[in-house]
Amino acid sequence: MISFVGEDGENVELIVLDKTEFNGNTYILAEESEEDETFAYILKQEQDSEKEIVYSIVDDDKELDAVAAIFEELLDGEVDIVPEDEV
Repeated sequence: MISFVGEDGENVELIVLDKTEFNGNTYILAEESEEDETFAYILKQEQDSEKEIVYSIVDDDKELDAVAAIFEELLDGEVDIVPEDEV
């Protein structure tokens, strides 16, 4: 599990489902809970100014599509990744 600060400033606990590398970057797929129809996030691993590891939501559409395709293949259909605007 990892903690993530949401847009509203609230701390959200996320369950990490998988991790992958793409174009020299590390990404994780995490969800809010193990219930059906839960929200999942693709997060990019980065370092802050103090060299601490932080994760940020991937918001570039091309990068998101590419990484989502990798996770869908890795999880072999166990998770359907649907863009936020189609939810």
